[in-house]
Amino acid sequence: MQYHSLSLANQAGMEVDIVANGGSDPHLSLIENPSIHIHEMRTVQLSVISKISGALALLLKAAIQFVMLVWFLCLKIPRPDVFVVQNPPSVPTLAAVKLASWLRGAKFIVDWHNFGYTLLGLSHGRSHIIVKVYFWFEKHFGRMADGAFCVTKAMLHELAQNWGIRATVLYDQSPDFFHPASLMEKHGLFSRLGDTICSAMGNADCISVEKEAGDMNTTAFTSKIDDEIFLKPNRPALVVSSTSWTPDEDFSILLEAALMYDRRVAATLGEDDSMDEGQLWIDIKNGKQFVYPRLLFIITGKGPDRKKYEDQIKRLKLRRVAFRTMWLASEDYPLLLGSADLGVSLHTSSSGLDLPMKVVDMFGCGLPVCAASFSCIEELVKVNNNGLLFSTSSELADELMMLFKGFPEECNALKSLKEGAMNTVSSSKWSMEWQTNALPLVNQASAQVSLTSIVITLVSLGLIFILYPNLQVSG
Repeated sequence: MQYHSLSLANQAGMEVDIVANGGSDPHLSLIENPSIHIHEMRTVQLSVISKISGALALLLKAAIQFVMLVWFLCLKIPRPDVFVVQNPPSVPTLAAVKLASWLRGAKFIVDWHNFGYTLLGLSHGRSHIIVKVYFWFEKHFGRMADGAFCVTKAMLHELAQNWGIRATVLYDQSPDFFHPASLMEKHGLFSRLGDTICSAMGNADCISVEKEAGDMNTTAFTSKIDDEIFLKPNRPALVVSSTSWTPDEDFSILLEAALMYDRRVAATLGEDDSMDEGQLWIDIKNGKQFVYPRLLFIITGKGPDRKKYEDQIKRLKLRRVAFRTMWLASEDYPLLLGSADLGVSLHTSSSGLDLPMKVVDMFGCGLPVCAASFSCIEELVKVNNNGLLFSTSSELADELMMLFKGFPEECNALKSLKEGAMNTVSSSKWSMEWQTNALPLVNQASAQVSLTSIVITLVSLGLIFILYPNLQVSG
């Protein structure tokens, strides 16, 4: 939704007011854009009540959020002509925006990214009464919209056949600040993250030995000599995954695959359990290379299951694999993707009809991806072109072995996928997708209300984006 606001400001010349819950900082390009103005709402916290009754806390939170949204949409911002609402969440957003659009004589468009009731069903089961009520709410208010976007052709068909909603496919694409990183950008990023990268999550590991205090010219991946930057030939392969640490992503698959890679490499190289790992790590640091590299998995994001998986990672005994978990600034996240060698997505859609935004961002940086397989993922990941699919941890381990054999110079399978991902970068960007598929619907809805005061409101996970053009009035 930040991309929507940037496009409406930069491509359509509109002023943007963002009303949002506090939390993570928006991208710097929003903060610095003179046409975008950010207003922060208070986040609703009901931790005490949730300990007494989870259902009561959910109801109270929804009611409070409803009042807050109506207050901002009806009283705090200029009268809009069109509301554009991202779904999910559905409760209470769809009802609040529908009420506000009725009171203020506005249209509203829903940007369908998934179905909220399927996400709720992950924790309660599809047959639970709360999930059934949520489904009715989402369908009832979703059908009241004056227009709709959706993110896949599969979702387009579902909305048309079973919801009675006519939508336009608007594929998620990465904006221009997602791009392959230059050597200078890589060195700068790895220098900034050096302490975090070289600090083991538990006991010492194959990456923590790279730490050299005070040396800004050398990182685990790069060296700078006489103002010239080089990638180390014995560097670890960098594998990146991002997550919200929720039940729709089973990170045990990645942990098991990493363990399998570690054991299979040791067996292939004829190493036994009695090997001195510390000496092996020093030898690698000093330049010794093997047919299979060390793997560093960097997992970005924050969410409810993060600590559970961090505890599991600390208990793993790994020789050539290391993990780091971190939360990056919005400006560093694209650089990390653009500096990595492979992306991994464990997203398995709760509805089977949406696509993982993280993979879109990875392709935007020319990064090939290994993705968990589900019904419509091949609308995004083209097997043996820009990525691979897996269903089990063993399949993912097989793919890691195949792709990284001979790394960094003789890994032809990885290089082929990299080329396919780079072609994906050149063929699709957010600005083109938005101009073709989003702007006409927004303009059509705006024209139905008013041609003299176009204001567009976007609501996404508690974010409300208010946009209106720079009008020149003469006379």
